[in-house]
Amino acid sequence: MGTARILFIGGTGTISAACVARATDAGHDVTVLNRGTGRRPLPDGVRVLRADVRDPVAVRSAVGDETFDVVCEFLAFTPEHVRADLELFEGRTGQYVFISSASAYDTPPKRLPVTESTPLRNPYWQYSRDKIACEDLLVGAYRERGVPITIVRPSHTYDELLLPTMGHWTDIARMRAGKPVIVHGDGTSLWTLTHSSDFAVAFTALLGNPYAIGETFHITGDHAPTWNQIYGWLADAAGVTDPQLVHVASETVAAFAPDLGPGLLGDKAHSMVFDNAKVKALAPDFRTTVTFDEGARRIIAHHDAHPELQVVDDDLDAAFDRMAAHAAAAGSR
Repeated sequence: MGTARILFIGGTGTISAACVARATDAGHDVTVLNRGTGRRPLPDGVRVLRADVRDPVAVRSAVGDETFDVVCEFLAFTPEHVRADLELFEGRTGQYVFISSASAYDTPPKRLPVTESTPLRNPYWQYSRDKIACEDLLVGAYRERGVPITIVRPSHTYDELLLPTMGHWTDIARMRAGKPVIVHGDGTSLWTLTHSSDFAVAFTALLGNPYAIGETFHITGDHAPTWNQIYGWLADAAGVTDPQLVHVASETVAAFAPDLGPGLLGDKAHSMVFDNAKVKALAPDFRTTVTFDEGARRIIAHHDAHPELQVVDDDLDAAFDRMAAHAAAAGSR
């Protein structure tokens, strides 16, 4: 694809910021639409349209009568969000790329690796069911009216700002304080982690690609360590030589910390390994270049350099204490 006019709705999130940077580096004409309050800076040369994406009138005013070769939607989470996009962009873009979620796949999975033809069903997490409903709406628009859609399902994608564990920085603080750190299950399930810079290689290869129209792709790395490895690499990066990892059943974690339940039981509690052959056929340069041993070092170094990011969730910290005490009492019986 030559130079394309690309609109990113979002553009400063974990995934979208890397994709904006990659598309800009490739020489595309990049515009982002957001409120202008993102945590990640935009590259030089990126045009910003400021609007609250939840305000259709403001979005329509910001976009005006412009057309785009590609519209990339990172901030649609319900069918209502997608309907608003279709009303605005149908007939005004050559490709509408919707960011769904690999958590939409059959949960727990009946077989691994997961492919794009794996059924979509998640009885545990409303977020995932909403993404499935968005996909259904878009597939219908493609079948019935030829709307040029592409659906992308990321799995767990991260960068230096995002810790992948349940407690985020609270886990690191507990490690460094010598306190027990809760790991769900027995820590041996496999979990695919993808650095955002690697994700962006595959994503940008789909933009403006005629073979991506009407298709669905997951974009994940081929790197699937165990959760014990993930916590261990973070401990190494944090300078903790002997972390106290306490294993607690996922259902028990959900009982002690209900806010963790849907994302745990509906996603992270199960081994997730993906077959990336479909996207690699269109993105031959896509591969895992950042494994999580390196990713962990980058995360900890960044947080250590920015103390304002070292936020401990006191409520969750207390819940982890209760889980550890529960596990110790169960082990002594």
